Amino acid sequence: MTSRVQALLAAFTLTLAVLPAQAQGLRQGARTAPVLTPQVGALTSSDQSQRPLDFIVAIVNAEPITNYEVNTELQRVLQQFAQQKRPQPDLRELQGEILERLVNDKAQLQLAKQTGIKIEQSSVDQAEQTVALQNQIDVDELRRRVAQDGIPLAEFQKQLRDQLTLTRLREREVEPRVRVSDQEVEQYIKEQTDKLQNSPPQLINLAQVLVAVAESATEDQVAALQAKAQRVRERARAGDDFASLAREFSDAQDRANGGQLGLRPLDRYPSLFIDATQSLAEGNVSEVIRSGAGFHVLKVLEKRQANAPGLPPSTVAQTRSRHILLRPNSKLSESDAVDKLRDFRRRIQIGQTDFETLARQNSQDGSAPQGGDLGWSNPGQFVPEFERVLARLSPGQISDPIISRFGVHLIQLLERRNAPLSVRDQREIVRSMLREKKLDEAYEVWAQEVRGRAYVELREPPQ
Repeated sequence: MTSRVQALLAAFTLTLAVLPAQAQGLRQGARTAPVLTPQVGALTSSDQSQRPLDFIVAIVNAEPITNYEVNTELQRVLQQFAQQKRPQPDLRELQGEILERLVNDKAQLQLAKQTGIKIEQSSVDQAEQTVALQNQIDVDELRRRVAQDGIPLAEFQKQLRDQLTLTRLREREVEPRVRVSDQEVEQYIKEQTDKLQNSPPQLINLAQVLVAVAESATEDQVAALQAKAQRVRERARAGDDFASLAREFSDAQDRANGGQLGLRPLDRYPSLFIDATQSLAEGNVSEVIRSGAGFHVLKVLEKRQANAPGLPPSTVAQTRSRHILLRPNSKLSESDAVDKLRDFRRRIQIGQTDFETLARQNSQDGSAPQGGDLGWSNPGQFVPEFERVLARLSPGQISDPIISRFGVHLIQLLERRNAPLSVRDQREIVRSMLREKKLDEAYEVWAQEVRGRAYVELREPPQ
């Protein structure tokens, strides 16, 4: 398999797009359980001539895993290590880890089949579109490149279908196991805040007026320059605009922007500046200080506590979007819903109608009376696939139809903005962070449970 297809497959991490419908209670910060990138089950012609005799390395409930499957996945992983310029791991150890993962996947796919999880072709088609979009090509070009590398389309789509199946199974089985209480959120915030108070990484923004002193200056010249700096200080303390004073009197290069040095951690300022301003409040002006460059007058523009590493930021880039939701049923298949929304998109783009009208008339979501408007949302509020769609859209742009567990959606980005996070929003972000960690832990426990219920026979080790 060539590096081009390896890159295509490695880029694909599929998660179901959960829409943030306010009235339907779909707003959430959870992500789906971990999924694997598609594996390739076909050989290129050059590989076939060099492949050793294949053999079974493991049995999972009567289904085999072959040496070839392990080594195909091994080559994909090694290709990723090479692309990321990471050192190559021990091959025997890596083969063992890959075999264990394939055993787990096989057992989980069997469980999904037994419990009735079925992926429609329209979902596989959507997955193909996702791979193509992430690689900035269309689906036809994706298929051409895959075929060029000797991978049958049916096998490529099977891997996408398997990944979707695993995602839905893990979503159904693992997510209900995870709950984050208000007490856990409060305890986490307290712990992080205590860390910040015990070791405060303070940020400060200073402005300066520099009265430069040449190395060859005489004592009288130095005295005159010091007096000049003192007059600047007195005017600043009397209320004169500091930025104007900097532009008029400063010899520093930063005088054009009013002498501002920028918001930065304390250790990125000279200790002389920090000593002179440490006890000053915002808006206060320092005494005249002397450095090797000359005399400085400093004004404290801003002091701020940096966020603790484990706490969310105080401001966030928000998006405002709207959508049309169609729910497949006995009269409307998933593929028909995709076609219908694709036609809606076409009609909007040619000016035949508008998004708001179609949302009011057709959307099967609680946001329909508002023309599909979902309001302002924060990063992490939606699952990754939906956020990736929003990230690619420009204001006013409409996406292709997106499939989620709730149905099929047409999404339009309305606006973007930077906004302060409310205390409630910060707590919800913390809740999402804690839930993400718990999901990883719950998945590991669940995966071991599934494997434990399966009959697994390990035969010859991979070669």
